[in-house]
Amino acid sequence: MKFLDQAKIYIRSGNGGAGAVSFRREKFIPNGGPDGGDGGTGGHVWIEAVDGLNTLIDYRYQQHFKAQTGGHGMGRNMHGAKGEDVILRVPVGTQVLDEDKETVLLDMDEAGKSELLLRGGNGGWGNNRFKGPVNQAPKHANPGQEGQERAIWLRLKLIADIGLAGLPNAGKSTFLAAASAARPKIADYPFTTLAPNLGMVDLSPGERFVIADIPGLIEGASEGAGLGTRFLGHVERSASLIHLIDGTQADVVEAWRIIRHELDAYGEGLADKTELLALNKIDALSQEEREEKSAALEAASGKRPWLVSGVSGEGVAELLRAAWAEVRKTRGEIDDAGDDVQPVGAWTP
Repeated sequence: MKFLDQAKIYIRSGNGGAGAVSFRREKFIPNGGPDGGDGGTGGHVWIEAVDGLNTLIDYRYQQHFKAQTGGHGMGRNMHGAKGEDVILRVPVGTQVLDEDKETVLLDMDEAGKSELLLRGGNGGWGNNRFKGPVNQAPKHANPGQEGQERAIWLRLKLIADIGLAGLPNAGKSTFLAAASAARPKIADYPFTTLAPNLGMVDLSPGERFVIADIPGLIEGASEGAGLGTRFLGHVERSASLIHLIDGTQADVVEAWRIIRHELDAYGEGLADKTELLALNKIDALSQEEREEKSAALEAASGKRPWLVSGVSGEGVAELLRAAWAEVRKTRGEIDDAGDDVQPVGAWTP
């Protein structure tokens, strides 16, 4: 299924049904009086966050959604039926933005969350509503109220526990394939990943978390270079980041600084997220090169990088255990001072 993370749609609630003008006409009842019923309320427009979706592709092929008009009133005081509602089902993590594409109206960040976007028009009153001692035979009724309409943007920000960040060709997709059952496209050229991929990591039946593979960033991404800021928004939802550095490149420190600068420039709290720094592709490095590049990264970042290889699986389990500890901190299961990190055990990527 093609990934789509933003879409513009047009929504309209239903008009209210018109009230009826009717008089009771029955044998032996000469003064039956008015009996026109009210019109029904127009249908509402709702939005609901549901599990099982991770793309807005459904809104590529249909952009206009209109709720049903309420039923018209009838004689014998029969009221019109309520118009059928429209329910927009979106992935968890979808934001509803105004037409300016900046003002956030709603944030559908929980499965099952449902919000009213537009209310349907009220139904018109029938002539039975207007009878009184002065006007005992009213010959008028109200039309239904007009529905509301507007254009909105839907923008999906994937909800993942851990986000994978790094330059193009840093080995993020290979790492995701080694750590989960996800099978992203893997190739030996930059920008292989053009859309985010999600993978579920199963360390044990009770230890599960979601990793998001974000397309590679380049210098200037926060200003629109490369794939630009479009996919940086998916990292906003991640509790922590795994920052992968290609160990086979000459200057690993510069690679780290480029991504850190882009995270700082983008804002939205990305720079404040916990970062698990990992030197990737160590299967292609000698022991001396591993130590040299690891020491350089530690001197620049102030933290000892994890040594991993998505190809051989070396170090992947240890890094995932550290990531799981960060996920538990975010969920409030352990505090920041806790050392409740379980051993690797028998799990292998």
